[in-house]
Amino acid sequence: MTGTPSLDVSRAAWRTSRHSANAGNCIQVAAAPPVVAVRDSKDRHGPAIVIAPAAWHRFINRVKAGPPHLT
Repeated sequence: MTGTPSLDVSRAAWRTSRHSANAGNCIQVAAAPPVVAVRDSKDRHGPAIVIAPAAWHRFINRVKAGPPHLT
């Protein structure tokens, strides 16, 4: 077998941010140990991106920090 094995996230507990608008332009996130899964809320049966929890936390912290300031 070659490549990365697929992870089954079909039974994951997906959540949407309470800050998301009802327009549907958002993502859903699920803790699916040993990874964090992310998917498009408009395509719940479509593919999910899976990333390491540490990478997800770095991403969230960077988003919370806001855009970089140019000097």
